[in-house]
Amino acid sequence: MARSTTRPVVKLKSTAGTGVTYVTRKNRLNDPDRLVLRKYDPVAQGHVLFREER
Repeated sequence: MARSTTRPVVKLKSTAGTGVTYVTRKNRLNDPDRLVLRKYDPVAQGHVLFREER
């Protein structure tokens, strides 16, 4: 079965400048803007903001 275009795969990049990324899916209908999540950065050894890359 084909994947829907309403839930694309997005890459989240750390705002701490460490180069750490997460890969997740988002719902375009609920979150049309860029996604920003607070997640753990193992290089910075703490929680930082991760922003969606395009």
